[in-house]
Amino acid sequence: MASNYLVTGAAGFIGSHSVEWLLGQGHAVIGIDNLRTGHLENLANARSSPNFEWVLADAGDEAAMRALFAQYHFSGVLHLAALVSVPESFRDPGLNCHLNLVIAERIARLCLEFDCKRLVFASSAAVYGSAATLPNRESAAPQPQSPYAAAKLAAEVMLLGYAASFGLEAICLRYFNVYGPRQDPKSPYSGVLSIFTDRFQRGLPVTVYGDGGQTRDFISVRDVARANGQALLGHPVVSGRYNVCTGLGVSLNDVLSIYREIFATAPPAEYSEARVGDIRHSLGDPSLLNNMLKFQANLSFSQGLHELALGSGGVK
Repeated sequence: MASNYLVTGAAGFIGSHSVEWLLGQGHAVIGIDNLRTGHLENLANARSSPNFEWVLADAGDEAAMRALFAQYHFSGVLHLAALVSVPESFRDPGLNCHLNLVIAERIARLCLEFDCKRLVFASSAAVYGSAATLPNRESAAPQPQSPYAAAKLAAEVMLLGYAASFGLEAICLRYFNVYGPRQDPKSPYSGVLSIFTDRFQRGLPVTVYGDGGQTRDFISVRDVARANGQALLGHPVVSGRYNVCTGLGVSLNDVLSIYREIFATAPPAEYSEARVGDIRHSLGDPSLLNNMLKFQANLSFSQGLHELALGSGGVK
């Protein structure tokens, strides 16, 4: 019998690229999304595939999810559906807890009930906090500084507890700063690169919160989609927490220098006060995921930014 894989949050930025990667490997994918922040047009390519089934549903709807598990007998689940905004988690911590922790626990129980062996969970480098020693290693004591980071960490702990108790293969992927096509620049919580690109393309100035010296470990969504897929399909795997990153830090001022090469006539950047909850420096150690899955990021930042700014690039 062919293997079926479930992707929650399938119409989102990372979700749609992950669906395409899995389809490209010849797998059957069922993608669900409630379109709260996802966009159906992100799945235009996927929906043309006979191996893809689109379901408009909320990952928190236990009856709908149970029906899907019963129908498809998933071999693995990639759980990406989430509240993705740190600022929103401050404004509505209850919603954050529900979307980022409670739903993950429900899906884990469904995996156990329906003998789905593997659950890949989208976590975040935000769990490390701002005072952690760089580069961030999975063995470091986490120091979450937002409701968002706290919920992601709590979900990791819960999933790994289920893995130890019930034999579920739980792979918690701590994404660093993901960028690339389909990241919605209209959202005030979108990635800085999608917002910068949109404004530069329209000849508008960009706003840097802080002095621009803050650094990020930027990783292309193409590489993240491949990491998700390899975590879902790879054998053998060890349940645990894994960074998804490049191991290279880039400052926002360095980012602006590359943009100036691409958009020579763009107005100068405007600087404003740093935002609450923002981390000054973020840098990950990618070696643990590399050791388990032989995964490493392939796309250089300069190449990825040029592709994003000039409107090319896709999932390979």
